[in-house]
Amino acid sequence: MSVLTTVKEILRASTQSANRGSVTDETSKGAYWCDDCGERIRDIEVEGEEAPECPSCGDEMRFERSATSTGCAC
Repeated sequence: MSVLTTVKEILRASTQSANRGSVTDETSKGAYWCDDCGERIRDIEVEGEEAPECPSCGDEMRFERSATSTGCAC
């Protein structure tokens, strides 16, 4: 088996799952972003209704809704 064939099989397998990257049954509606640091925290990982502080710089993060229908806030 060639390296190219192996890479093709890995890529094909990674796109076949309908539940990509989701570890929980909760559906994410978006993510909190820090514009300065580029940090991202999914909304389902945040407790409470208020925007969290960035773990790197301490600034308040902004919420951005997901544009995808898969529930992923990527």
